[in-house]
Amino acid sequence: MTWLAAAGGVLLAAGALTGWVRRRYLVATVDGPSMEPALHSGDRLLVRRSRRVRAGQIVVVRIRPPTLDAPLPDDPGPGPDEEIPFVRDDPDGLLYVKRAVAVAGDPVPVDRVPSLRETRQATVPPGALVVLGDNAATSWDSRDYGFVRADQFIGVAVRRLPAP
Repeated sequence: MTWLAAAGGVLLAAGALTGWVRRRYLVATVDGPSMEPALHSGDRLLVRRSRRVRAGQIVVVRIRPPTLDAPLPDDPGPGPDEEIPFVRDDPDGLLYVKRAVAVAGDPVPVDRVPSLRETRQATVPPGALVVLGDNAATSWDSRDYGFVRADQFIGVAVRRLPAP
């Protein structure tokens, strides 16, 4: 009976460790050229879920993309003989791999992110950060959606993982 108790204890410890690792880390796969040349599509990253980030670190953020095929707010909608447009909507948003270029307390980088020129803050507000892709020509980032809020920040890339 003692071997059964020992086996149960080992299984319980393994389950607790697995739960802790899953809450603390995730594996993200780069999809697209927005982080080239540092990262390429298909690269896998070990990401530590954290609230602490420094400028220059590669981060993972959750952003809800715009619904490009949704009607404009002043559009009266489809007529009686028109098809209703399909609206792609992801309530949780998608994960994006970007580089943090400014964190809370840093000056707002209006030279690199012109869309933030109209902000009233001279520094990045508490709990926010500014992210950019390394390949500006192909990146959808803070130039398009402004500050990343704390609830959108997932974590910091710890290392690149070998290909599977």
